[in-house]
This record gives sequence, structure tokens and C-alpha cells, in this order.
Amino acid sequence: MTARRPRRRFDLAPKLVAGFLALAALTGGCTPEQQLLLSLLPDGTIPVLLSHFDQVDDTNRRRVAEFEQRRDWDGLARFAEENLKRDPANSDWWLVAGYAHSQAGNRRRAIECYSEVVRLSPEDDLGWPLLAQAYRLDKQPERALQILDRALVVRRDIAPTWLLRGEILGDLGRLEPAAAAYGEAIRIDQRSDRAWFGLGTTYVRMGRADEARKVAQVLGQLNPALARELAAMRPAKR
Repeated sequence: MTARRPRRRFDLAPKLVAGFLALAALTGGCTPEQQLLLSLLPDGTIPVLLSHFDQVDDTNRRRVAEFEQRRDWDGLARFAEENLKRDPANSDWWLVAGYAHSQAGNRRRAIECYSEVVRLSPEDDLGWPLLAQAYRLDKQPERALQILDRALVVRRDIAPTWLLRGEILGDLGRLEPAAAAYGEAIRIDQRSDRAWFGLGTTYVRMGRADEARKVAQVLGQLNPALARELAAMRPAKR
């Protein structure tokens, strides 16, 4: 029986802002949902992510970096799948495969890959939110929420988990619990501009103009562009 791998201790929350902003420049054709998915990765790039892995050798790390730099997602997916045939218990390769398939638009296969990540490494900080976001992109928000609920049983102190929960609840029009989820993300990481922006837009949708203005003031110190976007929104009538 193979011993369980130690939990990967990524400090994701402080990197969420930097990752999102970097990806906004690097992935001009991506939707906001895809940018959020990528921002869940440390610094938003596979090469940085792979530097944390203990099951992928340096040669393969370089190969993955080359695929990523060329934006060759189909090639990266094939490369990851080839390695999975040789080592199907390696959760790192499942994660790379899920990332590549997500980028290539193969949502169902991405879900399968991320599901293997959480099955093999249930205490991994990264697999759960990526799996939930994959379900979200596949138009299965309720299933995404179930995944996040399971993630919160494992750990409740990961800001991106709460941020993504707020996003999905907002998609479904469940504004009060969405605001609460964004609030938890902010409690964990007070510098998460995406969480502040999500909270502010939720207040706008709820017609709570005063709260939205207060959020915009805080956001102005973190991300002036998002603050201006929030300030330009017209609150809904109560």
C-alpha cells in the first residue's frame, strides 16, 4: 500500500491577487471565469506550480514549461496523459492534465483529472477549488458548490475556496450567502482585491449602496481599476 503524500502547503491566498492581475495581461482571450480558474494556481503559471512538486523530475518540468510558454494546451494534455499511463497514481500529473484540458476547452476531461487529484490527495489545497471551477465552467454550479462544501470540511482557511463559493452563489442569485462567502475570503486574506470586488458587486446587486461605496474605498487602495469599475455600477432598486 502506498503511503499518503504529505499535504502541499501552498500559501495561495496572498498570491491570488498577483496571479489574477498577471493573467489578465497574459490571457487576453480568456473569460473572467477562466482567469479565476488560473488565478487559483500559485502565481498563475504551471512552471511555478511545478517547482513545488516532488513527483515530477526536472526534465519533465522543463517540458511542461515549454508547452505552457507556447500555449500549446493540446500538446501539454497529451504529454501529461502519456505520463499518467506510466504513473497513474501521480496526482501531480493529474493536476497538469486537468490544467491543460481546462485551457484547451475539454471541460469533461478536466473534471475527470481534477477528480483524480482530490481522490489521490484529498488534503491538497489546490485540487478542490480547481475541480469546483471546472464544474462551474461546465454549467454545473450546484455540483461545484458540493465540491466546495467538501473542501471546507478538509480546510476552512483557504481564501480562494471562499472566493469561488461567493462567485458561484452570485451566479445563482443567492446574494446573502454570496456576500458571506466573500466576507470569509476577506477575513482570511484582507488584500484579496477579487474578494473585495465580489463583495462590492454583490452589495450593488442587493441595492446596498452605502456598503458598496465603503467597499470601493477599500478597493481603491488595492486595485484602483476595480474600484473605479465598482464605483460606476448603479445599485439595484430595493
